[in-house]
Amino acid sequence: MSGELHNVPFIWTALFHWQSCLLYVSLLPLRRGRWGLATAALVQLAAQLCYMRVLAPLNGLAFNLGMAGFAGLTLLPFALLYRGDLRSRLYYCARAFILGGFTVSLAWQLYSYYRPRLPWLEPFWAETVFMLALGCAVYAVMWLLERGHRREMQELSITRPSCLGAAAVALVIYILSSLSYSTVETPFAATAEADAFTIRTIAYLGGVAILYAYHLQLCEFCALREVNALQGVLDLQYANYQRSQESIDMVNRKYHDLKHQIAVLRADLGTEQKLDCLDQIERDIRAYESQNQTGNRVLDAILTAKSSYCLDHGITLTSLADGEALGFMGVVEVSALFGNALDNAIEAVSKLADREQRLIRLSVARQKGFLCVKVENRCLDSLVVEGELPRTTKPDKALHGYGLKSIQATAERYGGSVTVQAEKGWFTLGIVIPIPAGKGEPAKKDMES
Repeated sequence: MSGELHNVPFIWTALFHWQSCLLYVSLLPLRRGRWGLATAALVQLAAQLCYMRVLAPLNGLAFNLGMAGFAGLTLLPFALLYRGDLRSRLYYCARAFILGGFTVSLAWQLYSYYRPRLPWLEPFWAETVFMLALGCAVYAVMWLLERGHRREMQELSITRPSCLGAAAVALVIYILSSLSYSTVETPFAATAEADAFTIRTIAYLGGVAILYAYHLQLCEFCALREVNALQGVLDLQYANYQRSQESIDMVNRKYHDLKHQIAVLRADLGTEQKLDCLDQIERDIRAYESQNQTGNRVLDAILTAKSSYCLDHGITLTSLADGEALGFMGVVEVSALFGNALDNAIEAVSKLADREQRLIRLSVARQKGFLCVKVENRCLDSLVVEGELPRTTKPDKALHGYGLKSIQATAERYGGSVTVQAEKGWFTLGIVIPIPAGKGEPAKKDMES
């Protein structure tokens, strides 16, 4: 094949593939800031322009084989900027490569069609305006489509089959789009130049559609898995609360019986030493009765259970809580909110070698019609918050952060919000939820299920 349609200027091939890479990179979590992004973008653009300048004189099979190296350059910004693993980089590289191929194919085909009919398109500046306008239109549409799944993209864990599937689709699409430009004759190649370019554009369009539909399926699977995991966290915390409440009720009955037994013994005993011993027992009972009496039975049970665990593991847990402020929340929500928050704090301080540093502070208060919850704990100085979650050190990143996600889901259910911050060895979880009208001073509510 030869002629105008075949010889797409190398500058447009390089430029549109470069823009495709930047589109996906801008939607993904980055490991560098703006200056790093700008530097990597310029390096990639220069590398692609130089490579395509060398590749441009080639034709047929030599050109198509050379495009394999160009596809490798498409991976460059993902390798330099994207925090994901190799599978994720290859997955988004395949999508960017096919999108770039579709954009340059469509734009040049339309320009070649209208240039003989519109003489004012002849100058290079008119060609530039036309090509850039079409390219920007395609990327704007694609960015709007992808932006709706940005959160899933940032949390999506690409498996090996997903990566290989996307790469295989990209390879097949490129082969189909290039058959008519190969020096090897095939029964699938077009005989006319315009037909060849139409086949190429349609093949790339099909590739973009297939990869986008495949990506939507991955996002839906990720969302379903997250919903199931969050429900599991809710069920687990509620089950923990029920077990804690049963244990506390049993201990309360034993203490209640013990008080009566002490009264009987006091009546029978008269020595001062034995009376002092009984007085000490009564003081211990009163101390137990007064602890974790927040005004909310669910929070009381959770604090009692977590306090007992902290005591056994050398962790200092202090709390100042207005439990009555939680009167508008259900049992499951309260248990999930505080169970997850305290579990995360306990896990964080347990990593500290110095037991003196194992500190957790909890506060629950009403402020100007809002429920304000703050959980503070000491943490490793290396802890970094990325977006809405701390950076994980666990090998399975796909299962990271479901405790905090459960807290966020609970807060959002009541119209609230969650903030996290790690600074100077302290991790702070803040929760703000508007108290419903008429609940500003809630009466005590039976929180039992």
